[in-house]
Amino acid sequence: MELTTAPHYATEATVEAPLEHGFAAGAAIATSVLMLTVGALSLLEGIAAVARDDLFVLGGSYVYELDVTTWGWIHIGLGAALVLAGLGLMTGSAWGRALAIVFAALAIVANFLWLPYYPWWSTLIIALSVVAIWAIATWHPRT
Repeated sequence: MELTTAPHYATEATVEAPLEHGFAAGAAIATSVLMLTVGALSLLEGIAAVARDDLFVLGGSYVYELDVTTWGWIHIGLGAALVLAGLGLMTGSAWGRALAIVFAALAIVANFLWLPYYPWWSTLIIALSVVAIWAIATWHPRT
């Protein structure tokens, strides 16, 4: 007895998958790993700021100047949230994608306010967060 299979007809979605979705999917997976890494680094940065606040030097007057210990606690909370969002993003779930976008936006705001302490690091995290938001927003895991 020979088994036969029904012919498979390609749909429009399988024939022409846009290149940007493939790039966005790869960028979103890379973003989830990056969010885990940035979250862990933010946790460590926050712990360093709380434990030894004389480690960070403010390079001049700044409008959004807060105590370094306060910034440490902000970075600890944000780092934990980024780790959680990165784990959720790895599953491709809707809640993981939403949390990742929200916490990446919060990372942009927090690192903008952190500019006088570490300007190059803050600029890098802001740029990576913008790329992360783009990748997550354009990636549709079901397609």
